[in-house]
Amino acid sequence: MIVSAYNRQMLRRFSLLIALSLVLLILGLPSICYGQSVAKAPATANSEAQRALSLAEAGQCKQALPLLKKAIHQVSDKEIRKRIGLDGVHCAMTKDLPFESLDFLAVLSRDFPRDPEVLYAATHAYSDLAMRTSQDLAHEAPFSFQVHLLNAEALELQGKWDDAAAEYRKILDISPMQVGIHARLGRALLSKPQPSPAEIEQAQKNFQEELEIDPRNAVAEFVLGQLAADANDTSTAIKHFGRATKLDGGFMEAYLGLGTALNSAKQFTEAIPALEAYEKMAPDSPSGHYQLAVAYAGAGRREDSNREAALQRQSSEALESVKRRAATAMEKQSGSPEQK
Repeated sequence: MIVSAYNRQMLRRFSLLIALSLVLLILGLPSICYGQSVAKAPATANSEAQRALSLAEAGQCKQALPLLKKAIHQVSDKEIRKRIGLDGVHCAMTKDLPFESLDFLAVLSRDFPRDPEVLYAATHAYSDLAMRTSQDLAHEAPFSFQVHLLNAEALELQGKWDDAAAEYRKILDISPMQVGIHARLGRALLSKPQPSPAEIEQAQKNFQEELEIDPRNAVAEFVLGQLAADANDTSTAIKHFGRATKLDGGFMEAYLGLGTALNSAKQFTEAIPALEAYEKMAPDSPSGHYQLAVAYAGAGRREDSNREAALQRQSSEALESVKRRAATAMEKQSGSPEQK
């Protein structure tokens, strides 16, 4: 539970995907692209756009790129604008001018956010941009902690937890007060399939050290709460979970952890607000309904407890039904051995 709940929350705080950072960069640049169109007659704009497209599709990207950059803001026809954007991205990437693709990507992201052809082209462009930028970082600042950070993130994606932890330790050697690194090291240690007691203890220490640097780190509070709960230290768990909910009012798992710990301490009345808050954020969670049923029963609210128990059964059955349908769909997609 520590790793799954923690990793869900960490995804909200740490970007392990470099390409995602570039997506955010692109989406943050609309002012570069919007509102810059020059008023032209549609026929003239379309004529210039067709000339730009003809050059691009004939492989004359050097001449086409400046024309494409102007045309994409002038044409009103969406299909032509899409062709211009895709050709512009293609020309920029094939001519080793990756940052020239930003203008085209911004328009495509705005106007065709669900188009599979656009998304496919954008994926490759973002990947190339990420690779180039990471190479620039390694070349310009080979001994910086950011290089180790990129390495650590890549290693985590591959499930190489020990190697990732080693990279995070190198960062701490360079910059021991760097915000977030102690927590990342703790995450790497806990993400191993079977962390040893020594690794769990080390992870706990790292999250405590993170709070000394960043006292408002709700994730660190949550993980320390979960570790305390797993060690049957209920009072400590309640303190950490409670702090996590105060630091981040939308941290669902922290509310569930707090309510569960309060139930374990038989503080049923105190558990109810936290569990009701969790249920509002996760109304289909069987665990939430179960814990709230326990809290209501302990507080003497039998009718409410029965209602939550019924909801727990319904949500569990619904969840199992979804899992069965997903498994059946996967079987049909892959086909049986006899069909292959």
